[in-house]
Amino acid sequence: MLILTDAGLRDRAAWLAKGYRLPGYDRAEMAAATADHPRWVHFGAGNIFRAFPCHAVQRLLDAGRMDTGIIAVEGYDYEIVEKGYRPCDNLSLLVTLKTDGSVEKTVVGSIAESCILDSGNETEFAHLRQVFANPSLQMATFTVTEKGYSLADGKGETLPAVAADLAAGPAKPVSYIGKVASLLYSRYQAGAAPIAMVSMDNCSHNGDKLFRAVHAFAEAWGDAGFLAYVEDPAKVSFPWTMIDKITPRPDSAVEAMLREDGLQGLDPVVTSRHTFIAPFVNAEESEYLVIEDTFPNGRPPLEEAGFIFTSRATVDQVERMKVTTCLNPLHTALAVFGCLLGYTRIADEMKDADLVRLIRRIGYDEGLPVVTDPGVLNPRAFIDTVVEVRLPNPFMPDTPQRIACDTSQKIPIRFGETVKSYLSDPQRDPSSLTAIPLALAGWLRYLLGIDDAGSAFEPSPDPLLNDLREALSGVSLGQPETVDDRVDTLLRDARLFGTDLVQAGLAGKVKDDLRMMLEGKGAVRAALQKVLAS
Repeated sequence: MLILTDAGLRDRAAWLAKGYRLPGYDRAEMAAATADHPRWVHFGAGNIFRAFPCHAVQRLLDAGRMDTGIIAVEGYDYEIVEKGYRPCDNLSLLVTLKTDGSVEKTVVGSIAESCILDSGNETEFAHLRQVFANPSLQMATFTVTEKGYSLADGKGETLPAVAADLAAGPAKPVSYIGKVASLLYSRYQAGAAPIAMVSMDNCSHNGDKLFRAVHAFAEAWGDAGFLAYVEDPAKVSFPWTMIDKITPRPDSAVEAMLREDGLQGLDPVVTSRHTFIAPFVNAEESEYLVIEDTFPNGRPPLEEAGFIFTSRATVDQVERMKVTTCLNPLHTALAVFGCLLGYTRIADEMKDADLVRLIRRIGYDEGLPVVTDPGVLNPRAFIDTVVEVRLPNPFMPDTPQRIACDTSQKIPIRFGETVKSYLSDPQRDPSSLTAIPLALAGWLRYLLGIDDAGSAFEPSPDPLLNDLREALSGVSLGQPETVDDRVDTLLRDARLFGTDLVQAGLAGKVKDDLRMMLEGKGAVRAALQKVLAS
């Protein structure tokens, strides 16, 4: 019987016999050192945090290159800490699923303590104020999703909690970034020691998003000294980063494997905020984290754990390489066509010759020619790994339905940037593109909610789903003629596609491809084969 607690790890022989890697350092000493001189606080206690930064720190602790761990903070769903972290003594289990079929099981113990970001809990919040007041603190990192930095709703109106916090000051804020800004204010009051505020969320120019959010509070609270502190990069930096590692929701097959090992406490917990909590994370082996190297109070030697530190311009190039060419467009194309063709696993789609042909053309033929090589990662080698190793991994439980969420928010970057690159280069003709217009037509076909077999399905959540389906309400399966000039209204929307596709000369191709996909059952498959044969 294996129990994921400090007491349970004392039976090291039992864990090792089942093939688990265990922490090679004294966790009690690590926790004590962290309490004395904390260096790293992380906001957002989700799966990618446990699978990537925590594992990196574990390796440095094992090697004796660090003596402190991470203070994990959850500010949205407190039950993650109360029901997930603390019952396991802040231990977690990383299950790395490799393409060759092997599995690596690692008990990760680099989280020194877990905290709740709740200004209404005086004990918890006072403790975090003390952590931020400590001059040893070097960095606060974030994986709170892009929405976490937003101070306004979809209509551009300031969120009620944010408005209240902006007016009330730093004493007892309620909004997420308000609470973060309040902790930073405590640091300023305690001597204004420097710190790096590092967003690790998967969004473009993430450091700027975090800066704007924190700056709004500093400006509103009326303390000129604090505002100057936040605006001084020698005091508070907001580096850009690019993160890439697939960490799907904990899979039942992985859970069954762990149960066979005798691991206890695997029954899932769903919080009142509908967060799914498991003591393990399943993740792919590949991982990338590229960070702008601006740390005014120093930083741990994370380059020894595979992090890449570089300039802001290079981070931007890497992010554009990944998001506009080498991974994200391929993922989105697989997502929409996977839903249309009845797939439930990305890896299974990679056995489909038509879909592989589609993403190879999007990546290698249409994207690579307009990508800037950032130098720290080779674009072609990156795509090679995506196509040959990452996406085909049969042990990764990732689904097209998950990837298809919020596609309207992804299209302008994942495809629009490449189209704009063709438009801006006099040596290139956007009309030469075939796979990207096909992918865009596939997305419009997907929005109808009818798969290639003619059966209805529910499209994944998307903030514009209802509006888009209303705009396509006259378009019908079996009636390709319903794709007429009305569709041009959508295709002209640069906010949706990144550019006006009518002016770009691509609207005709998109509409022709969509008409082909509407001819009847099996028409999506036929369109893929016809267009990609050319």
